[in-house]
Parts: sequence; C-alpha cells; structure tokens
Amino acid sequence: MPVIRDDRKVSGYIRMEQKKGLIGIYEKANPNTVWEDHCPWEAENELFEADYDRVMPWLEEAMVRMPIFAELGITRDVHGAISHPPDGNPLIGPAPGVRNYWCCCGTQIGIGWGPGLTRELARWMVYGAADISMRDYDPRRFGSYATKDWQVVKAKEDYCLRHEIPFPHFNRLAGRPVKPSPLYDVLKAKGAVFEEVYGVERSRWFARDGVAQEDHYAFRRTVVDDMVAADVKAVRERVGIMDVTAFTKVLVEGPGAYDLLDGLTANRMPQKDGSITLTHMLNRRGRIELETTIVRLAEDRFYLVCAAFFEQRLLDHLAQNREAEGATITARSDSWGALSLNGPRSRDVLAACTDARLDNTAFRWLSAQEITIAGHDVWAFRMSYAGELGWELHMPFAAMRDVYDALWAAGEAHGMADYGSFAMNVMRMEKGFKGAGELTNEVTLAEADVLRFARTDKDYLAGTRRSTLTCHGFAPIWRSIRMERTTATAAKR
Repeated sequence: MPVIRDDRKVSGYIRMEQKKGLIGIYEKANPNTVWEDHCPWEAENELFEADYDRVMPWLEEAMVRMPIFAELGITRDVHGAISHPPDGNPLIGPAPGVRNYWCCCGTQIGIGWGPGLTRELARWMVYGAADISMRDYDPRRFGSYATKDWQVVKAKEDYCLRHEIPFPHFNRLAGRPVKPSPLYDVLKAKGAVFEEVYGVERSRWFARDGVAQEDHYAFRRTVVDDMVAADVKAVRERVGIMDVTAFTKVLVEGPGAYDLLDGLTANRMPQKDGSITLTHMLNRRGRIELETTIVRLAEDRFYLVCAAFFEQRLLDHLAQNREAEGATITARSDSWGALSLNGPRSRDVLAACTDARLDNTAFRWLSAQEITIAGHDVWAFRMSYAGELGWELHMPFAAMRDVYDALWAAGEAHGMADYGSFAMNVMRMEKGFKGAGELTNEVTLAEADVLRFARTDKDYLAGTRRSTLTCHGFAPIWRSIRMERTTATAAKR
C-alpha cells in the first residue's frame, strides 16, 4: 500500500508497517511538550502513556479515511518525543559566540536528514565551510531574543504545522511580535503585513483599497502582487520609504579596526572619512561568507551594515579573526534603527527636512554625512538597494518616529508611499543587484559575478591563516571570464 497523506483532516499519514497499518498523527491543536530544560542523557528510546483524547479528532478522521482500521482496532500505540527547533530545522554548525564548539542536534527526521547534514558538518569543521548553503541550519540564525519561553511557543507551532501546506512565503505568527521596531504600530495602522527577520518585525507589503491585512497564500498570483506592483511603481516614479531597522548594524573601532577589516574583506577599504564600500567577507575556501557595506566614520571607526540574519555570523567572523585587542566590536542593532528613502523625488523630500546640501557635488554617490532631521542627528548614506536615487538614514531608536513623521509630511505632496521587503526584492532583482539569497558559501565572487567588488591580488583572513584570492583560483577564473567576453565581443562585431 502506498503512503497516504491527508493534511487537512487526518493531519498525518497512513502507511504499511510490515503486515499491519500505521497511522502517524500530528495534532493541529494543544500539542504537549516534555524536557523543556534539557533531554535527560538516559532517555534513549523513551515512550509515554497513550493520550488518545488529544489526538482523537484526527484519529477518527483516519478511521473514516480507511474504514477497515475501525474494524480491526488498535494493537499498539507509540507515543514518543520529537525534537522541534523554533523553525523546524535542526541546528547544524558552529555554536554562537564561541570557537571550536559545534552543534548537531534538533533533528526531527534523522534518517532523512542525517547523512547529508553530517557530511556537510564534517566538511565545515575540516575545511572552514560546507559545500552547500547551510544557512537554514546554522545555529547562529537565532539571536538573544530566542528565550526558552519563545522556543516552546515556536516548537508547538512547528509541530502543528507539520501537516500544513508549505506555501511560498509562509509566515509563522506564533510568539509575535518579537522585536518590534519603533515604527511597528505606525506601520501596522497603515496596513503593514509583517515578517520576522532575526527577531525584528519587518513590513512585507501594505494592504490598501479594502484588501485584507493578512497573508494571502497560493501557488499563483494573488492580490498581494497588485499591492506590491503599486509600491514598486511609486518608488520608480515618485518616492517610497521603508523601515529597514532589521539590517544588522555593527560598529568596529580602535587602532586595529582598519587592519582587522582589511584582512577580512575582498574589496578595497574606504580610504576617506565619509566614504562607503560594498564588499564581501570570504571563508578559507574562497567562497562568500557574507556581503556587507562598510562606512568609514573616522580613521579608526567603521560602521558595518548587512542582512539581518548574518548578525551573529558577522560578529563571530570578526571576533575569531581578530589578531589583537586593538579593535572593539559593538552590535548596534538593538538600539539603532534605519529608514530607506528611494525614488526620483527622494532628494526633494529629504531637502525639505534638512539644511544639508544634497546635490551630487556636495553629497556624492557612496558617501556618508551626518545631517539633522527633525532636531535629530542622523547618519545619511547615499546608496540605494532599490536601484533609484536614494539614501539610507541610520539613527538611534529614539529618533525614528520624529524622522519618519517629518519625511512623510514632506513626501505627501510628492505621492510618497510606504513599501516593504517584497517590493524591495522586486526592485533589486529588476536592477540585477545580488542579494543574500544569491551570495552564499556555495559560490565564489567570480561565480556570483561580483568580482567588480573585489581586488584579485588582495590578502584576506590576515595572519597565520593568510590566503590570497589568486591562490583560490580567482585570477585564472577572472582571466577566463575576460577571454570569453572578449571573444563574444569580437564575434558580435
């Protein structure tokens, strides 16, 4: 008999077990938990007393689905415990904040996941990186917000979702909000539908024109696509604003700050105060560890911004490759927020809120200045992930509401719109900007086609573990790419 899966009514599967039938139920309500503090070492094949009341609604549906089971009756029950991490995925990889401590736990489906995950864990331990992207399993995907109480709430949610359809962009709502930004209530009142990114609530899209303010799931287009299209149009033609507080924000300062960062990044470091560099940190196999923006605030003071879920990876990468105590590393994500202002009218909006000069001569592309908005000192970075004229504005949490209100008041005359991560990803993909989804440890800079952000003769991972891009094959690959492009150009001519 083939395996039969009934997600809606049985919330489980029916299959053969030798010459008998087996019903596996994951109840959709009131799941039980054990060992919330730790699993006892002596618990090897621990089983518990049957609890038919808890699973009866779904067990009855299984009997309806296959009536012969009701006639035969139950000969044996198996009631055991299964590991359920907050997002359902195991924890495979380096433990956060420590060196040479590795996790291999939280696996729900040992036979299915075990061989592949442990193979990649071994490669990670020996070579410094796995061959495939382990981002969804990296223990460092959780931050300090993942308290024990929150873990229990999310584990129960994950259990109840075992037999739900995994629609694209499925949003897990239990235990939310975790870390709302200072603008959470404001944006929610304006129709924001949020997602959780490293604990932070970030707007996905905005419900307008009577559209329900909730996730709309399907494998085809939904009304959400129309909402996102309107946001993209607003940014492309007018101006849009987005709360990007979820970005990781780290300050590296001290006499050794420049050398530390220079030894870990593939691109040239920013040379002047107020200059910005987009660069990549590489692992010892020459593949991409993470992408980051480095802002030089002063000669010995640098501000790093990267994707939210890279925060602990960035902190560990910096700390574990620091050769001396000449650099101080401080995470600012829990106290600083950020806004992104984009679109052809963004300069007009910002000019109405500050006395700073914003023309191309006074405020050039990829430069940073401290400006004043609504009485608050704000770091303004001239860059745009949307591919349009724009700025990122970084500031303490206390300033965010005032700055947002001032920008919104100035932007209403220009048709300004709020937008979220769905529109942001549409725009950056339309512009051909690589994102965290494409820049993984599976690819080198050449394979990701981002060699323009690297110097192929530069050392990285400084110190006794020093390697060069050339040693990892970047120079030959780069020459090959140039040769292919030259040949293609000649053929076209």
